[in-house]
Amino acid sequence: MAGLVAAARLRELGHEPRVLEKGTRVGGSMLLSSCVVWRHLEWDRFRAECPDGDEPLQRLIWERLDDALGWLESLGAEPVWRDTENPLTTGRRYEASALTRVLADATGEIELETPLPNDAEPPLILATGGFPGRLARERDLLLRANPWSAGDGLDYAVARGAGTTAGMDEFYGRAMPAPPARIREEDFVPLAQLYGREARIFTDDWSEITPRRVAWHENDLAQMIGRRAWYCVAETNDRIEAARAAGGTVIDQEFGLAVHVAGAVTHTIGGLQVDSEARITGADGLWAAGVDVGGIATGGYSSGLAQALVLGLAAAESIAAG
Repeated sequence: MAGLVAAARLRELGHEPRVLEKGTRVGGSMLLSSCVVWRHLEWDRFRAECPDGDEPLQRLIWERLDDALGWLESLGAEPVWRDTENPLTTGRRYEASALTRVLADATGEIELETPLPNDAEPPLILATGGFPGRLARERDLLLRANPWSAGDGLDYAVARGAGTTAGMDEFYGRAMPAPPARIREEDFVPLAQLYGREARIFTDDWSEITPRRVAWHENDLAQMIGRRAWYCVAETNDRIEAARAAGGTVIDQEFGLAVHVAGAVTHTIGGLQVDSEARITGADGLWAAGVDVGGIATGGYSSGLAQALVLGLAAAESIAAG
C-alpha cells in the first residue's frame, strides 16, 4: 500500500515516478488483509498501548490519518464501513482488491517482477513491506503475508548507513491453525483464531501459559505462542470450525475442545528509522514508508495500513517539496 500511495501522490503533484514491484502482482499484503485502516480513537490510548513507540511518528499518523482517508476517497476509494466496529478505534474498512485497483490506476505503469536494483538512484522511497518472511523463517513461524517481503528495503538502507529502531524482534500477527491445516492466501483473514481471550492456552507439551491479561487485539498472544500451542475452550465457534474444515487439529480433552495453533507473522514492527517527513536517518536520498519504517507500534499494536497510508503521503510530499 505504501508504495502505491507514494507513487499516486507524486503523480498528483506533477512527478513521474518509476514504480518497481518485486512480486507478480500489485497490492502487497494489503491485498490479503481485512483492509481496515484505523487509528486509536484517543491519543493517550495510542501511547498507552504502544508505550515504546516513536512519539513524533505516532503523532504524525494519529493527526494525519483522517485527512489521508479523505485523500484516498478523493481517488475513488469507496469504504465498506465508514468506521470500525471497535469503540477504541476509528477509521475505514475497504474492499482490498477494489482499493488496490484504485491506487494502481492512480499510480500508472508498475513494473512487475522487478526487484530493487543495487544501483537505483535517489530520490528513492523504500516500501518493501518490512521483513516478515525473514522473521518467520528464522523463528519457524507461519507467514501470514505476501511471500516477497523479506527485508529488501531494510538491507538496502542499512548497507547505506541507515539506522534501525527498537522492536526488531516484534511483529504483528495472528494465531492460525497449525499444520497440517491448509492455509491459502485467501484464508488469512477467516482462519485467524481470534478467541484467545476466552481460551486457556497451553504449550505443545501441555504446560499452561494462559496470561493474566490479553489485549483486545490478541497480537500479544500471536507473539507469545510461538511455533505451536493449544487453545482450549468450552465449546466450538465459527473460527474453530473453519480450522477443522481446513484440516487443522481439533481434539476433545479434559478442558473441552483443544485447537492446535501456531504464531503467524503478518508484518514486522521494528525497522528503519525515519523522521516526520519519512526521510531515513543516516542515508541521504532515501525515504521509507509502510512497515519498512520501524518503531511506531513498539511494545504494542497499531494499524500497519494507517502507517503505510500516512508515511506514503509524507514521503511523496517531502520529495516533491525538494
